[in-house]
Amino acid sequence: MHIKNIGIASPGDMGQAIAGCLKESGFNVFTALDGRSERTRALANEAGLTDCGSMDGLVATCDMILSILNPGAAADKAREVAAALGKSGKKTIFADCNAVSPQTGIEIDATIRAAGGIFIDAGIIGSPPRGKSKTRLYVSGPDAALFTQITHPNIQVRVVSERIGDASAVKMCYGAVTKGAVALGVELLIAARKLGVEQVLDAELRESLGDIHQWMLNRTPTMPPKAYRWVPEMLEIAKTFEGVNLTPRILLGAADMFEHIASTPLGRETPEQARERARDSGAVIRELADGK
Repeated sequence: MHIKNIGIASPGDMGQAIAGCLKESGFNVFTALDGRSERTRALANEAGLTDCGSMDGLVATCDMILSILNPGAAADKAREVAAALGKSGKKTIFADCNAVSPQTGIEIDATIRAAGGIFIDAGIIGSPPRGKSKTRLYVSGPDAALFTQITHPNIQVRVVSERIGDASAVKMCYGAVTKGAVALGVELLIAARKLGVEQVLDAELRESLGDIHQWMLNRTPTMPPKAYRWVPEMLEIAKTFEGVNLTPRILLGAADMFEHIASTPLGRETPEQARERARDSGAVIRELADGK
C-alpha cells in the first residue's frame, strides 16, 4: 500500500512536531479539529495542517492515521476511528503511537481490525523532532513495514517484530527508567528542599553521582506541563509489569507524583508557556516545593 495522505490525531506538542516532519517529507498531512481546543487549533494552523473537520472526514481522506495523544484517551480515540472506518468501508492504516501497555495495544488492534482497518503498534521515544532533536518510532505488527515509507532525518523508524504489543513493550520498559527516574528525582529534590538540606545534597550528588544528577536536572524544566499525560503512562507501565507477574507499585508511586505535579500552577502550563518562561531546574524545584 502506498501512503500519501496522513492524518494526525491530535496535533499537540509531539503530534505537531511529527506532522511538520511528515510535510517536509512530502506527505499531505491532515487533522480533525471539530471540538478541539484553541491551543490545538493554533498548533495545527502553525504546522499548516489541513482540517478535515470530523473523524469521519479524516478517515475518508487519509491512507494512515497516527494517534498521538494522552495515553489515557488512546482506547477512546481508537473506538472513534473504528466507528468512522465502519462508515467509510476503507482499509485505512491506524497506528497507535501512544504510551500504552502491550495489553492495551492488543485491545486496540482488535477494535481496529474488527472495523476493517489495518493496525500498527507504535511507540515514540525521544523529544519532539524539532531543530536537532531526533525521535525514534518503534513499530510492530504484521503490517509494521508499511511505516518504513516515512523517512525524515529527525524520525528514525525501527521495526521490532510482526507481533502486536512488542513496540509498546519497548516503550513501556524505556519509559519506566526515564520518566520513572524523573519522578523519583524530582520527589527527592523537593523533599531535600522541604527538609532544609538541598544545598548539602546538591553538593554530594554533584561529587558522587555527577552524571545522574545532571541527567535529572536536564529533564526537570520541561516535565511539569507533561505531568498530566505521564500519569496514565505510569499506570500503563504498571499494567505492563503486572502482566508479567512483577510489582506495579513502583510505577503507581510515580503516577501519584506526576498527578501531584499536574495539579500545581507549573503543571497547568502548556509546553509552549514553559519554554517561553525558560525556568531552570532549580526554579522548578523551588516552585514545586514552596507551593507557588
